[in-house]
Amino acid sequence: MGKRKVVQVSDEQRTELENGERNGKSHSFHNRCQMILLKSEHRTSAQVARILGGCAVVVDNWVKRYGAGGIKGLQIRPGRGRKTILQAVDLAVVTEAVKKSRQRISQAKAELETSLGRGKFVGGGVQDSLLYGMLKSEWLSNRKA
Repeated sequence: MGKRKVVQVSDEQRTELENGERNGKSHSFHNRCQMILLKSEHRTSAQVARILGGCAVVVDNWVKRYGAGGIKGLQIRPGRGRKTILQAVDLAVVTEAVKKSRQRISQAKAELETSLGRGKFVGGGVQDSLLYGMLKSEWLSNRKA
């Protein structure tokens, strides 16, 4: 059996973790704060994993991240997820193309692919769902006005 890793938490850190557990933005952040609090009570990683419904390896990974970065280490790092297809400067061009040909999304799509170039888009082309979403937001903004 391995050595039990105990997390030493000061009163200030405990208050910070309890606050994060109660008022954190996401459910996963609540769980991570609770993990560290349970580990500070001299529990094994397996016990903490059983209480929270996870895996002992995951508990150890989050304890390591907490040790390296404190409470900020428990937050998700930026840069995860799919990168944006369009740049902010392209948004005006897309909006204008959708306004110009509202009834025919395929025409707006072809226009955009030629004006912006196919290399700008992941998968080789503009997604229909992007154009439909922009058309819907345009319709909603006109309806409110």
